[in-house]
Amino acid sequence: MKKKALSFWQIWNLSFGFLGVQFGFALQNANVSRILTTLGVDPHDLSLYWIVAPLMGLLVQPVVGAASDKTWNRMGRRIPFIFFGALVAMVSMFLMPNAPIIVKFGGIVALIIVLALMDGSFNVTFQPFRALVADMTPDEQRNIGYSVQSFLINVGAVVGSALPFILTALGTPNEAPAGQVAPSVIWSFYIGGAMLLVSVLVTVLKTKEYPPEEFEKYNNITEEDKGKKESFISLLRNMPKTMKQLAVVQFFSWFPLFLMWVYSTTAVSQHYFGVPVGFNAETETDQTLRAAFERAGNWVGIGFAVYSLVAALYSIVLPKLIKLHGRKAVYSYSLLLGGIGFISTYFFTGQYMFLVSMIGVGIAWAAILALPFAILSGTLPAKRIGVYMGLFNLTVVIPQIISGLIGGTLIRHLFAYHGIYVLVLAGVFLIIGAAFVLRVDDKTSGN
Repeated sequence: MKKKALSFWQIWNLSFGFLGVQFGFALQNANVSRILTTLGVDPHDLSLYWIVAPLMGLLVQPVVGAASDKTWNRMGRRIPFIFFGALVAMVSMFLMPNAPIIVKFGGIVALIIVLALMDGSFNVTFQPFRALVADMTPDEQRNIGYSVQSFLINVGAVVGSALPFILTALGTPNEAPAGQVAPSVIWSFYIGGAMLLVSVLVTVLKTKEYPPEEFEKYNNITEEDKGKKESFISLLRNMPKTMKQLAVVQFFSWFPLFLMWVYSTTAVSQHYFGVPVGFNAETETDQTLRAAFERAGNWVGIGFAVYSLVAALYSIVLPKLIKLHGRKAVYSYSLLLGGIGFISTYFFTGQYMFLVSMIGVGIAWAAILALPFAILSGTLPAKRIGVYMGLFNLTVVIPQIISGLIGGTLIRHLFAYHGIYVLVLAGVFLIIGAAFVLRVDDKTSGN
């Protein structure tokens, strides 16, 4: 029995909540380093604080994936996790920009707990979205399903990344006393939290998941299949070959992305805005340097908005490119262009040329968000889609944890505290990832 084909707007509603989730992720990616640096954290130790984010993904995603496979209530299978995760995410986003108050009363540990809560709730919310698309779409609509998801993710990221810059242009102050967070950042998180919940409610209210009996018929799940119990070890042992091959590509994709999110503020402030190595935003009294650092922080947000906008536009043409050239070729060339974009940041010196570099990164980002999941979903058993998607997300978070553990060592001892070399290294990793894509066995390369 074949799943019903969905209309475009049904596919749109499936993933619309991701618009708000990525709004939150974008604000985190562009501003957490800025907030931590404002509180006096050594820029070269930032990666250690950022490890909290992938650690939460490591802990949350497999558990949520497995739990959502077995859940069914009045709200559905995946939607309960999406909704309640969004509620917690909104609250944590309201807390995060009040970091100085949190640190004053609870110390840096309290702030780390808030960061963990925020990222953990993001993971609870977005992990089921991946499985929801696979649950609801027939094989021939998987590419368009994940491409629409990628488009919405990046529209959210564009607005979230640029929001502090936009609010500054509208008159919200972008500077604050030493040790305080700029009002433009504070209000961005408040707006982002509200946007997250509203967009998730669209998916919750507009999507009706298949009830268990219908889902089992569409996916040929028998009583014998339902009775089988598999341990975590057996799931790992029996994972599809394609999943293992994609895991290698994921490592060379997400390791450099984490470097970008952590060290872009350092790289951009030094390379394009003249902020010296060793700058400390908590104690620096030179107002010219402080202003340059804050402008660099906003410019990082604009750069991230550019790569997200490019990714959103690229997501629109991805299905057509896949029809013409196949998924593997499009995936590989996209990562290659991303690598070139990262490396070009070293050779450019004007701040506007940083935006040009981000075009290549945006192309890679769109492919990273859509194509691994489109390739993988056709190889997974329907009754285990949630848990395998959760396990596959370990290939997203583990490279980030490794990147966080060694990032500080790299910038200190290999690159003499110059952030721009970290972006060059990110480019090299993406190019290696492009080569490994060609080794992936894509058995379901349909339209």
